[in-house]
Amino acid sequence: MKTTCCFLLPLFLLQPMIPGTAPCSLDFILDTKIKETLTGLELHPSPTQRMSCVSIKNSGRLSSCPAGMTVTGCACVYGCGSWDIRGETTCHCQCSTIDWTTAHCCPLT
Repeated sequence: MKTTCCFLLPLFLLQPMIPGTAPCSLDFILDTKIKETLTGLELHPSPTQRMSCVSIKNSGRLSSCPAGMTVTGCACVYGCGSWDIRGETTCHCQCSTIDWTTAHCCPLT
């Protein structure tokens, strides 16, 4: 019995290392878990719900969003690409010559 045990034990230990033979290999388990997680993350938005974002344009360097909305992007005149967001609700253009600034605003969720 001892000889048979010593002979068969390495076969059982090596079985999981042979590709494609173990139905519960680590790759199989990971693939299954990833697929389950991704399936759970799928978004099914209601066709009646829409995010209504607006653009607010003001003269000068600053443009602010209405209450309950936050800045998601800014635009400045003359192709100025230097801007920052102040307090999550206000766009500030940093270039020297600015006629207007636009804040793209979306509702807070």
